[in-house]
Amino acid sequence: MRIDNRLRSNLKWLLPGLGVKRWLLLMTLGIVLVGVGVGAVLWQIRPLALVLRYFSAVFLPTWARAVLFTVLGSGLIVWGLWGLNRTLLSPFVSERGRVVEALYRHRQRRQGPKVVAIGGGHGLATLLRGLKAYTSNITAVVTVADDGGSSGRLRRALGVLPPGDIRNCLAALADDEALATQVLQYRFPSTSGEEGLNGHSLGNLLITAMAEVTGSFEQAILESSRLLAVQGRVLPSTLQDVTLVGDLRAEPEGVGRVAGESRITSAPGAIERVYLEPDDVPAYPEAIRAILEADLIVAGPGSLYTSVLPNLLVPGIAQAVAASRARRVYICNVATQLGETDGYDVGDHVAALRRHLGSDLFPIVLANDNLEHTSALPAGVEPVRPTLPPGSSVALYTADVVDPTCPWRHDSQKLAQVLMRLVEE
Repeated sequence: MRIDNRLRSNLKWLLPGLGVKRWLLLMTLGIVLVGVGVGAVLWQIRPLALVLRYFSAVFLPTWARAVLFTVLGSGLIVWGLWGLNRTLLSPFVSERGRVVEALYRHRQRRQGPKVVAIGGGHGLATLLRGLKAYTSNITAVVTVADDGGSSGRLRRALGVLPPGDIRNCLAALADDEALATQVLQYRFPSTSGEEGLNGHSLGNLLITAMAEVTGSFEQAILESSRLLAVQGRVLPSTLQDVTLVGDLRAEPEGVGRVAGESRITSAPGAIERVYLEPDDVPAYPEAIRAILEADLIVAGPGSLYTSVLPNLLVPGIAQAVAASRARRVYICNVATQLGETDGYDVGDHVAALRRHLGSDLFPIVLANDNLEHTSALPAGVEPVRPTLPPGSSVALYTADVVDPTCPWRHDSQKLAQVLMRLVEE
């Protein structure tokens, strides 16, 4: 039965419209001509020489006609191979791209370093967008603590893990990012009627539907990645349902506890500490494996307390990062975040990481040193100053990584270039 199915599948090459048979015939003709030419040289067959003389426009010596046919046949073979490759690869190459360029880029990216990026939100998507130009060996480890917006509604209604941050990463790593981003990030307009699709992202609905069809959230991510031709992998830090809880200090009330990622940043008071409930959830095994095999591990950019730390608070993730021999870099945000890191400099970010993790899990900190565009920052937002307290145990690496058109975010290309330099060093 399997042999019959395989034979039936192979016979599809003969169906009209595939554009394959013409190139195969051209190559066959080329091979015949090469064989005729070589045969005339090696064996000097008299009848064959007459045939060659008949087809040649001028009366040339047999060896000259043999060379002529050999060159002509070789040219047809090369032409046929070019046409066949273009026919077979054209469905997987953009209209404006060239096959050889796409193949070269694909080979180069496959040989790139193994990078694990830990975080969530728009910051992680910005990083992935730049990294995919250098390597396809990318693994994004994403938080599943989000409980706001479309993700939160789906989480409460259907009991699925929040798909929003995963959607952003899939869109950033998609082969045709322009179209994928438009489709995945499309939000249905809000109306005054029942909730329905109001405000939902199409990408969130797609991942949720995939989870229902495939029977698991991790399989839904895998199938969505295949659908979008993602350059790399997107993995959750854990498959368990977790809630992010924060201790906030507000005067004169003192310290109060707030549950829910979306409520932490909107509640009054400065964040002192965040927790996961439950706090002993197992890490996703594939995420641990990727971390242990990585050449470079990056945390951030992104919201310190609600995107980066929720991943590192999963015990298995932090332990794997500590055990890895990869170069470990924390990417500090270029600007402060209202309700989360107001007034922070780089030293405050490092102190927060140490306070939660107990050690300097990332011995290198990458910070922006281009502060020329601070006047364009929104009200209440300040640049994160690239300063560390004296005697700090981490190494500060500074570079111009800011997006001048949006100075509260990183420039994906600049950031990726700096990280590739760090890997080479």
